[in-house]
Amino acid sequence: MRTIQGLALLQILFFRFFFQRSSFFIFIGFAVALIVISQVQPLSLEKIRTSITDIASPVLGFISRPASSVSNIADNIESIVAVRKENAKLREENSRLMLWQPLVSHLESENLALRKLLNVIPDPDSKFTTARIVGDAGGPFVRTLLVAAGENQGVYKGQAVITHGGLVGRIVEAGNSSARILLITDLNSRIPIVLEKGRNRGILVGLNTDTLEIQFLPLNAQPDIGDRLVTSGAGGVFPPGLPVGYISDISEESIQVEPWVTFDRLEFVSILDYILPGIMPSTRRAGLADMID
Repeated sequence: MRTIQGLALLQILFFRFFFQRSSFFIFIGFAVALIVISQVQPLSLEKIRTSITDIASPVLGFISRPASSVSNIADNIESIVAVRKENAKLREENSRLMLWQPLVSHLESENLALRKLLNVIPDPDSKFTTARIVGDAGGPFVRTLLVAAGENQGVYKGQAVITHGGLVGRIVEAGNSSARILLITDLNSRIPIVLEKGRNRGILVGLNTDTLEIQFLPLNAQPDIGDRLVTSGAGGVFPPGLPVGYISDISEESIQVEPWVTFDRLEFVSILDYILPGIMPSTRRAGLADMID
């Protein structure tokens, strides 16, 4: 009896030793297989990944709610501590804004009359879907977020994603009930922008850091620290006028931009269904849903 137990123990120890020695090579082989599949049949791999994401998103959503609740409690405590000071500041700002109200109304009426006179074509309308962020699907080399809404809720590849602070990114993968957002800070992000002051156009590039960089700005442009940036609408990927960030640093090598959005505090986002078709596989309302697998 003891001999049988000893043999069984030796077998267990042998398999454990074999697995520990060979697990590294098994994972390497699995990684190589995934790379080969992604090159040979990228659509199949994307469908598998979106299917796994659809299954995991409800679980991630359930897990994220307690963490969101704790974060909300901390935010509420901070708000209560500063409520008197904030109220006084808001009253002061409200008084200043009330002084501007007659002027704004006059300019709005004048602008409407000039548009009718010049027969200006208005910007295309856009609808939106609001959804919860349920996970961080990124890593050290990619910056993406997972949202609990997919094609069943009208979310498609190529749509812009915003929050109350400004532009978040765009949808790069959409499953039935989940989607992946490529953040504007990702290295693969390229956004046509325009400086509010001077109306100079350029391309905002992600760096996989907390800041971004402006490229292809005209040589005669004279940007200043604090200048605000908005989307230009060039290419039709993003609607024009979405706030993106502000210039935080200027040097001989680069122009750094601080985004308006605080990405580590995102809970809900709005996904725009912009009707102007662009260079990406576009939205249902643009009539190109058949192009989306």
